[in-house]
Amino acid sequence: MIEGDVETDQEEVIRAGVIQNFEFTYELCWKFIQRWLEVNAIGQIVDRSTMKELFRMAAERQLIQDVEAWFEYHKARNKTSHIYDEVVAESVYETALLFVSDAKKLLKILENRND
Repeated sequence: MIEGDVETDQEEVIRAGVIQNFEFTYELCWKFIQRWLEVNAIGQIVDRSTMKELFRMAAERQLIQDVEAWFEYHKARNKTSHIYDEVVAESVYETALLFVSDAKKLLKILENRND
């Protein structure tokens, strides 16, 4: 194995790890949003809401700022089952890097509101 192959393999492993962590963290985020809305806002309506409606409600209650970004995170999450495609994997990876900031903001807001 030559040095370039090792670097490429390491990059692919890192990217795969980032994508896997993105999947997990995204799922936690939207479930926390859903749970918060059920408890603090509109209960039963949340259960019948689409993902887009859920994110819009979260934005109305200032849990998230950029609804369109969360729509994109949802699309990227749905693409993770197709990461065998290099272009799709790279796209999801880039979206995951953007997601980190918004996930941290959501966590901070939820922590502040639950004190």
